[in-house]
Amino acid sequence: MRPGSIYACFGSKDGLFKETLQHYAQMSQQRLKECLATSASPIEGLKLFVRGAVSHCDTSAPSGMCMLVKTISELTQENTELLVEAQQLLLRIEGAMAAILLQAQEQGEISRAKTPERMARALQVQLMGLRVYASASADNKQVDELIDDMFDSLR
Repeated sequence: MRPGSIYACFGSKDGLFKETLQHYAQMSQQRLKECLATSASPIEGLKLFVRGAVSHCDTSAPSGMCMLVKTISELTQENTELLVEAQQLLLRIEGAMAAILLQAQEQGEISRAKTPERMARALQVQLMGLRVYASASADNKQVDELIDDMFDSLR
């Protein structure tokens, strides 16, 4: 694409980047739905999603969550609009996780000691750290064990 085409279609490079963020976030939400549809329980579906999100971070095609996290960590206040957009999209995914965790609580899969929102935030934080760890480690077994630990802590 030539610069003129970008501006004509998206208004600016930031507009193109915003569209890309939205697309990747939408792909993540779709992947989450697919994981839930192919799993026997809400927790197993969420765990499958987390495994996929972590394993895709070291490939050439980033998952939407990776792109959102990297955007949030790398943008400055000079890019406030994009930063806010990425934060909102990440919160939307976190909200979807909270809904799944509520469902898991209602089915007796996990503890009711904490709110689904709090558990979703904790999972999100753990997932962000796990992505960094996974990209620096070649040991997939250790990464899988850490994912198991994340979900064991919910019970």
